Amino acid sequence: MRFSNTFLDEIRDRVPISDVIGKRVTWDRKKTNASRGDYWACCPFHGEKSPSFHCEDRKGRYHCFGCGVSGDHFRFLTDLEGLSFPEAVQQIADLAGVALPQPDPQAERREKERTSLLDVMELATRFFEDQLQTAQGARARAYLRERGLTGRTIETFRLGYAPDSRNALKEFLAGKGIPREQIEACGLVVHGEGIAVSYDRFRDRIMFPILSAREKVIAFGGRAMAKDAPAKYLNSNETELFHKGNVLYNFARARRAAQGADGAGTIIAVEGYMDVIALHQAGVQNAVAPLGTALTENQLELLWKMTSQPVLCFDGDGAGMRAANRAVDLALPHLKPGRSVRFALLPDGKDPDDLVRHDGREPFDRVLDQSRPLADMLWTRETAGAQFDTPEKRAELEARLKQIVAVIADENVRRHYQQNIRDRLNAFFQASSTGRAPMRGGRGGGGRNAGRGGPGQPALGPQAAGTGVVSDRLTSSGLVRGHGDQPKLREAVLALTVINHPQLLREDYDDIAHIDFSHRDLERLWSALVGEAAHAGHHLSRDYLIEKLEGHGFGPLIRGLDQQIRNARLWTATAEAAPEDAREGYNQAMALHKRTKALRWHKIELEREIAEATEAEDAERVERLMNALHEVHLEGLRLENQDAIIDGFGILSGRVKGAATNSGGH
Repeated sequence: MRFSNTFLDEIRDRVPISDVIGKRVTWDRKKTNASRGDYWACCPFHGEKSPSFHCEDRKGRYHCFGCGVSGDHFRFLTDLEGLSFPEAVQQIADLAGVALPQPDPQAERREKERTSLLDVMELATRFFEDQLQTAQGARARAYLRERGLTGRTIETFRLGYAPDSRNALKEFLAGKGIPREQIEACGLVVHGEGIAVSYDRFRDRIMFPILSAREKVIAFGGRAMAKDAPAKYLNSNETELFHKGNVLYNFARARRAAQGADGAGTIIAVEGYMDVIALHQAGVQNAVAPLGTALTENQLELLWKMTSQPVLCFDGDGAGMRAANRAVDLALPHLKPGRSVRFALLPDGKDPDDLVRHDGREPFDRVLDQSRPLADMLWTRETAGAQFDTPEKRAELEARLKQIVAVIADENVRRHYQQNIRDRLNAFFQASSTGRAPMRGGRGGGGRNAGRGGPGQPALGPQAAGTGVVSDRLTSSGLVRGHGDQPKLREAVLALTVINHPQLLREDYDDIAHIDFSHRDLERLWSALVGEAAHAGHHLSRDYLIEKLEGHGFGPLIRGLDQQIRNARLWTATAEAAPEDAREGYNQAMALHKRTKALRWHKIELEREIAEATEAEDAERVERLMNALHEVHLEGLRLENQDAIIDGFGILSGRVKGAATNSGGH
């Protein structure tokens, strides 16, 4: 019986190779590191007294440095016990709890079709590579040069260019005898109901081939060259070959780098394709990226298959911190002994590409050296920017932390997290009750580095040492706020203006796609809106967006935003506003939003510096920093008093589209 590669990969992934081999050998206690999935024993294939037989769960492979044998689960059973290959597959499938597939002509046909689709994707990759070298690809080549990529790097990652044509790729593949059904099945053209003639999905884009674990091209990412393109980056749609949430960009190459003789030992997850490629060129070859979405559970499992403690690298701005906090919640339930994650936080406004382009890998290596364990990130999230000056607030913090770590499935890891939290809380509350500065380092006590966070990040306690009064002022100013039921007015203005005037998406897609909202429902709404806008093409309109967002369940939120805006008489955000007024209102709200965000991070950085100066007993520096913090506080008060009601709002939209201002509700 012939088994599909998909089935063999599935059962191999479900059963650690050490479970198969461990039934036939005795592991050496001194050399074995079970928490890392690294095992040593005397070789079962030849007689020896010292262990030279090695197996690694992450690789799913074994090798004897004495006699040279090597292989996987199946090879071990066929070579050592003389089983046939089907018998070995049966044994591993039994361990995995998976039934052998029954002979299925349809399944075999699908496997053949899948192989054929891989051939089509390879042809498309070569087409895009060739197009990059043509006259049409000149702008794309120039862009890649501006990003600092060498010809060798472009060749290594097989970068290409999709010409600005509706049918260039389709006609090329058809000329090679590829049937329409296969071109459509690969997701290379847009087709379906309401589309009379299919057309190329990727047009005027730099192309990034996405490879499977077996290093076959299964999808593409495309970076738009046109500034007015609705989506800066566009991925292939879901196909038989490609399921976005199960794939990491650069997976196979990074796995080899991490496990090679000079391996980096871990895997680094960064944001995008260019980050991975720039790091590779700088010598950091063990980086991967999710495909334009937040990290998924399946992608996290892929990381853990490669390393016991991957490093998740996030921008140091608000959006990056929110992504890091989502990753904390994603990882917690799945922690096990020897399996966790660390967090590397980049300086605000920098991405990995920025760090390595001019100075090589050293600045990025420094960021990695300062990476923080998950427990620190959790403590930071729950305590930073808040005060716990009453027994009730302290009890609330304690209850919340206990509830969060209760989701950890592994009993031993959960118990150690509970103890870690007790230690942190005891030190924190003890410091508060004695009038000393509360603990900020989050490592169970004070110490030299107790007040320091990661690069560009807040220190880990609820307020900087010695800054209680100023923190109170900042909190009252509104720079530090929780999530209320109603969004902040400026956030409501930004969201509703874009929904009601989607031409803004065509003009400022990149800025709009990266707006980070403090209100959680708005953040979810924005994720849906950006995704729908990216795929709307020429269908993009207010009615289209409203229909799609209501389909996602955001109808009540949109109606609430509309009522909030009308109550505040901010007509530029309404559907009736003239386009030029909507643009003016959007620009003003965006400027205020960015300024408030910058102030918030300036305040956090000042608090961190005050904590360091207090620890160093540098009274002069503390006073200087406190004065600066007070200025930030005053600026925050001024912004909060405006709260997006900038001069001109409510007046500009005396002009409405095609009519005078609508009365009754306006």
